[in-house]
Amino acid sequence: MGSQSETRSPERTKDLPVDEDYSTGQLENQLSVGDFVKIQRAFESTEPRKVTCMSREEFMQRMIEIVGWGTQEEYGELFDKVDVAQDGFITWDKLTSFILLSLYEKDERTKAVVAPQWKDLKFLPGKHKDTIQKVIFLKSSSRYLTISKEGLLGIWGENLKLQEALPITSDATKLKHLWVTSLVSLENVNKIAVAFTSKEICFYELLFKEEFPCQYKLQGLKGTPICMDYWYDPLDANESILSFGDITGKVQAIAFTAALISLFERPAGTREDEEAPMTIRWAELVSGCHRCCHVLEHKLHHGEWVRQVTYHASLDAVISSTTSNTNSVVLAWREKSRKHLKMTSFNIAQGIHAFDYHSQLNLIATAGINNKVCLWNPYVVSKPVGVLWGHSASVIAVQFFAERKQLFSFSRDKILRLWDIQHQLSIQRIACSLPKSKDFRCLFCFDEAHGRLFISFNNQLALLAMRRETSKRVRRHEKPVTCVLYNSLLKQVISSDAGSTVSFWMIDTGQKIKQFTGCHGNAEISTMALDANETRLLTGSTDGTVKVWDFNGYCQHTLSVGHDGAVNISQILVLKKTILVTGWKRVITVFRPQNFNQFFIHSDEWKGEVQHRDDILCAAFSPPQTLATGSYDGEIILWNNSTENAQCVLHPDYQRLLKSKPDVEPQQLVSTEMRGSASPVADQKTLGASNVETNVEGNDAVMRLCFLEARKNIAATGGANLASCGGSGYVRFWDTFEKQLLSEFLAHRGAQSILMSTDKLNRYLTTGDLEGWLKIWNIEEYCLDSSKNKITQPPPLMRSLQPHEDRITSLGMCDLGDHVLIISASADCSICVTSVCNGPIWIFGQAKHWHIENCLSLLEKDANRMESEIQEENVRVNHVNSKEELCFDSSEHSVFNEKNKDYSIDKSLSIGALVDLPEVNKPAFLMDPGKYFREGSEEEHPQIPAPPLLSETLKAVFVEKNLFPKEILDCERKAKQPRQDKICELKTKRNKKQL
Repeated sequence: MGSQSETRSPERTKDLPVDEDYSTGQLENQLSVGDFVKIQRAFESTEPRKVTCMSREEFMQRMIEIVGWGTQEEYGELFDKVDVAQDGFITWDKLTSFILLSLYEKDERTKAVVAPQWKDLKFLPGKHKDTIQKVIFLKSSSRYLTISKEGLLGIWGENLKLQEALPITSDATKLKHLWVTSLVSLENVNKIAVAFTSKEICFYELLFKEEFPCQYKLQGLKGTPICMDYWYDPLDANESILSFGDITGKVQAIAFTAALISLFERPAGTREDEEAPMTIRWAELVSGCHRCCHVLEHKLHHGEWVRQVTYHASLDAVISSTTSNTNSVVLAWREKSRKHLKMTSFNIAQGIHAFDYHSQLNLIATAGINNKVCLWNPYVVSKPVGVLWGHSASVIAVQFFAERKQLFSFSRDKILRLWDIQHQLSIQRIACSLPKSKDFRCLFCFDEAHGRLFISFNNQLALLAMRRETSKRVRRHEKPVTCVLYNSLLKQVISSDAGSTVSFWMIDTGQKIKQFTGCHGNAEISTMALDANETRLLTGSTDGTVKVWDFNGYCQHTLSVGHDGAVNISQILVLKKTILVTGWKRVITVFRPQNFNQFFIHSDEWKGEVQHRDDILCAAFSPPQTLATGSYDGEIILWNNSTENAQCVLHPDYQRLLKSKPDVEPQQLVSTEMRGSASPVADQKTLGASNVETNVEGNDAVMRLCFLEARKNIAATGGANLASCGGSGYVRFWDTFEKQLLSEFLAHRGAQSILMSTDKLNRYLTTGDLEGWLKIWNIEEYCLDSSKNKITQPPPLMRSLQPHEDRITSLGMCDLGDHVLIISASADCSICVTSVCNGPIWIFGQAKHWHIENCLSLLEKDANRMESEIQEENVRVNHVNSKEELCFDSSEHSVFNEKNKDYSIDKSLSIGALVDLPEVNKPAFLMDPGKYFREGSEEEHPQIPAPPLLSETLKAVFVEKNLFPKEILDCERKAKQPRQDKICELKTKRNKKQL
């Protein structure tokens, strides 16, 4: 089966260690999941709601019998650890609580002691010409923003490629002597705030691509703001605080109470549709003219420049710092009214450059000019609770590594240290190779979620990225795996990595058979493809080339995409007459095989020109001539591959029709919600406004496209023939003939981006996310018919597993005999394979080779045997039930027959609609009452005694409560209740009709 213990799939349940990193000396660290299942069964009681307890002697004896290994002394020591209260007995709850607590404590100790491993420091190519003032990360769109002193805003993708560089300007900032001082993101309202030396703060919208329009200008500040911070309540996004400090020593904060509606009130007489920015005077805010916000401020820093300011909700205080030795750190606590501040301060010798706060540890770390890092309790101002010694130059930045409870510090001599807070020891020292300069400004920013440490040196931005911790996981690539393919001709799996290495693996055994190194020098291989005959391999690299290889490692051709610099090739699509390359620009790069008579080949012109509004990320082809391309902004363009002309654009929110190349008429925008009406026309400006938000947020980015070619006659019968996936974890199904979105469902909740793949018969769809999770969906009967209403219900989920510890970078599906396999590659340097329905996870390159067909056959036999056993059990139960029914079926309307029938209905929880009762003819005594009820004396017509009730006569024969179990009687009563209500309702209706 392979070394399954080296995977961390939640589906592993057989003989796997609970945690491989723990020492083998202790018994609880050697017990497997199977052992714990046996122990749990030993604690199970035959009586419901009864807790089983074991004494020390009983526990030692029974554990040896049940588990089958270990000594009495070892189980006795385990019992003593669990029975801390010395009660003399333990339960299953006590045992599991001890195991979970010990695992948690060991995990915490491991995190605190183990220092992270880092990749080499590298500088990111950018366009900033002046000092970088701030680096921030936008969670909603997974992008980074950098801003420099001259006002240039850099927009970086999650892959740290510079996507755009836009100038942030206003009327006041066009003068050369005005600088940008700080930047913050207002993510709850999709805005950014930029502070200038003109004593103003401008608020810009993030919903536009070409530019960031200014919405508000806060002017009239008494001093130049040089640092800012923004916080909003995740539970109520209307509540937010913008705090900033200036060069006069003032710390000011604006508390917004209706941020989602409007930050500031619009002055009377102005229209909401005006494009000009609204000017807000600081005096108006202070006087309380704007009811949706109020101002907090203090002047405790007495004229010193405020170097840093931040608000922390756990303290409900604004923290600020200066380089002065008096009031070096000031905590401004909000009082109950929330409109006044109460101040406390720390006095630190020579002052500090920066600080950071850890809410769980309740500690403030300060970067001292005197080379010391001090740890403070916010409520104790007299002295620090700890001092970290080790820097030989003044410390200019500190930041907590919150998850590990560690602390980064960076000094002016370019030394980075990592501290263990619990032991107050330096556990790591890194000398950063930054350019030598006497005058420089460094900015320090750690993105904990992605393990990226940014250090700016004047106008350059350096990255120090953490290596992923993969513990003892099998790694057969030295660098993250970027792409994986399956060659059905040779039954081999081909993988590539970021180190420009291509490896070949046998699918049957997982054994590596050959490897090509340095295929593109040191450049990363970002994608691969096979030709139609599967005899040649194409590799695309960030060096801007695509190479064609045979399987002996000989490079036959080098295709140049026409860029001298680095590019991000996302996909290579090999067709009959062309080779298409996409990924780094808005137009398709095309190579034609008739030009393949030389070694170096240049690209040809794509006749369809530029039709996408953002970079093309993926493509798919459906014979005979339909080509689909997807871009970052969520648009899918359908092309005629023969003429290379675009036909139309699909988008989750709209559809715009494109004209062919000779046509120059305005493009049309057809709303998906107005498909039945006449096609409304909008100009380019309207179109841009409608799709800009999606483009900036990246929620609809198309990462993969897949035509469902196995679905025949879709054009005639309707249904989905194209699947797409990407941003926000959504999968969408399209009908390209009707230009309609048929289905949209959330495959991975909370995922920023996903990938997908499908098998040749389009029965299964596999999706993978950034956390290493895979999901397999059954799409065989999904979206086979067209519908006016969009389907949001997902297809049946067959399996969910986590074969990787890091993001999944590539997916593939292949057929091996009668089985469908899923091949996945990840940034954790591993490649895994598993089956669609069941089976373990095999890792390519693991020590023990597998025989995958034998393993799958055994699993199939086990599944068939279990299924047959279940069927036999069902037949036996049905046979017994039928016998019981025959024994008591003395009359069609017997009491037991009614009870048994009602009980079975209640058990299946399926009560159907009752049949209408037939109308009953009125009896004769109602039709002619005079005949039967004549008036007369009682002597002539003596009264006939009333017959006894049926219930009274039955009581003499049996007692119903003693004859049947109480559960059956209760079920009968509950089941009859809706039937009686229905009968009453029908009788009422019938009586009304008669009246």
